[in-house]
Amino acid sequence: MSEILHSKVVGEGKPLLILHGFFGMGDNWKSHANKFAEDGFQVHLIDQRNHGRSFHSDDFNYELLVEDLLTYIEDNNFTKVDLIGHSMGGKTAMLFATEYPELINKLIVADIAPKEYPPHHQDIIKALESVDFEKHNSRKLIDEKLSELISEVGVRQFILKNTFRKTKDQLAFRFNLKSLSENYHEIVKPLPSFTVFDGETLFLRGGNSGYILDEDGFLIKAHFPKAEIKTVPNAGHWLHAENPKDFYKESFTFLNK
Repeated sequence: MSEILHSKVVGEGKPLLILHGFFGMGDNWKSHANKFAEDGFQVHLIDQRNHGRSFHSDDFNYELLVEDLLTYIEDNNFTKVDLIGHSMGGKTAMLFATEYPELINKLIVADIAPKEYPPHHQDIIKALESVDFEKHNSRKLIDEKLSELISEVGVRQFILKNTFRKTKDQLAFRFNLKSLSENYHEIVKPLPSFTVFDGETLFLRGGNSGYILDEDGFLIKAHFPKAEIKTVPNAGHWLHAENPKDFYKESFTFLNK
């Protein structure tokens, strides 16, 4: 029996599944989930494997993330869903849509293109591996340790949301750092060649982010012929958190037209 991904479900209505990015979790999308729920959706905030409260595994790649999502959809008896994926979750969502197009109503990909990316999380992984929970037994001490390699306060706060009290005296990370670090080469891989999703698709990119470049439009259209590409102003890679108002407006308009 396949393990079922952990999720938080908000609201009643059309099923809308949201997939977080690398080192994230469904909870990062709570405020958007509440808003979508008010507007007629049943929102499923899903923790992908090795993240949040979902199961840990030594194996980690996009094919497995797609199969996990299929199992989740089948377990909920959904015939069609709307799907939003951010960053790593966007790559999962893209591959899922090309493999199981009949299950997707509309697809939104947030700030990621179907291309290969150069490795760019090494400092974060190194910083996380430097945390010794025996010594660093408070969020303040963990933050101080992380700050040696991660200068951006926002990135550290994002990571610290993943800490939880494992025992009375010891904190731990919710994500499976060992597997994510060992399988990091899988995260940056492109969407396989000649995979196509003919359904309605919206790519949202952050105006201050370099993840989706103008020249990526050709590749996006090759995989997603009906894709619209829109820019969320005054936002970087975490566009849904940095400019939630415009992100929500673009997403809601697309899902409802």
